[in-house]
Amino acid sequence: MTRFPGVDYLLIDSQLTEQELLVRETARRFTDEQILPVIRDCYRDGRFPRELIPEMGRLGFFGANLMGTEAEGYGCAGMSNVEYGLVMQELERGDSGIRSFASVQGALVMYPILTYGSHEQKDRWLPALQSGAAVGCFGLTEPGAGSNPGAMTTHARRDGTDWILNGEKMWITNGSIADVAVVWAKTDDSVRGFLVERGAHGVTPGFTPGFTASEIHGKLSMRASVTASLAFNDCRVPASSMLPGAVGLKAALACLTQARFGIGWGVLGAAMDCYETARAYSVMRKQFSGQPIASHQLVQEKLAEMITEISKAQLLALHVGRLKDRGKADFAHVSMLKRNNVAIALDCARTARDLLGANGIMDEYPVMRHLCNLETVKTYEGTDHVHALVIGQRVTGIAAYE
Repeated sequence: MTRFPGVDYLLIDSQLTEQELLVRETARRFTDEQILPVIRDCYRDGRFPRELIPEMGRLGFFGANLMGTEAEGYGCAGMSNVEYGLVMQELERGDSGIRSFASVQGALVMYPILTYGSHEQKDRWLPALQSGAAVGCFGLTEPGAGSNPGAMTTHARRDGTDWILNGEKMWITNGSIADVAVVWAKTDDSVRGFLVERGAHGVTPGFTPGFTASEIHGKLSMRASVTASLAFNDCRVPASSMLPGAVGLKAALACLTQARFGIGWGVLGAAMDCYETARAYSVMRKQFSGQPIASHQLVQEKLAEMITEISKAQLLALHVGRLKDRGKADFAHVSMLKRNNVAIALDCARTARDLLGANGIMDEYPVMRHLCNLETVKTYEGTDHVHALVIGQRVTGIAAYE
């Protein structure tokens, strides 16, 4: 297998520490040796490669940037945010579905349990999630409440010492294979987070009574990822399932900020793979006078544009990562990172498809797979337009979406 050479036009590697380079090398080797040999068939078959989960856990990819002695006590790797970003970059170079799995597991399941959970919830779930022995999902989006999560209709009411959930969640990564779902629901006084388990109350196998998950089929994007709908029909859970610190929609949105940070780094991997595929192809492919198409001015212009945008996106990711490591990055910074980097990755994928001509649609090459995946990544966890409004509010002080 050809070793991925990396993309570093501006010598950005010189700004990385030895530890950061070592972490990236570990993730790069995993992608080259274990993701790439199987991902084409997984995408064809619409199958997530669950066999990769244990090794991803062993390498510390789940909850990698959850910091503090408590997190490390649960087996988390304690990576810096830049190190974590480099891992996401390499996983998404393999496929957006693989990075999405890791993002959900760490940022959307482990993070809220660590941040908002009780000691009992942390002890039970964090070690299993970190190792990959358990899988989690995050239930926020609904069929009628995507970009406006405040419009959710899923609700929870007290019944003695229990809570009863009713509602539906949609487009949930890992939903039908998850052992535990972090579910957000409206109560009489606020939005609260709950841990709803598969097989709780002695129901094994299967789900907590009243909780069902159905995998969504027919996707033309993110085919190597599990996407499901979750339904709650008088789903009874004990009071101990509530995340005690998760109060208000702000708690759920804080989780999304963690995940969006990983996306901003991850899509760089897809962009790099598309660029390198197009660059290598244009040097090899001969046309007209027997010269490689890389010798043509229009081709060189496209490659120049791709590498320029990738380099700018790398600098943005690195800077936001350094800010986050210093505790100075907030949700509006992450919105710029996610919005910009997904857009350039999608542009790079489209340009690469063009440079490969008819071969660009063949799954012998990764370009069309990345292109289709990135169309979804542009939409989920905050659309391009929503992030534009977040940035707009920051620079004007006016919230246009209220």
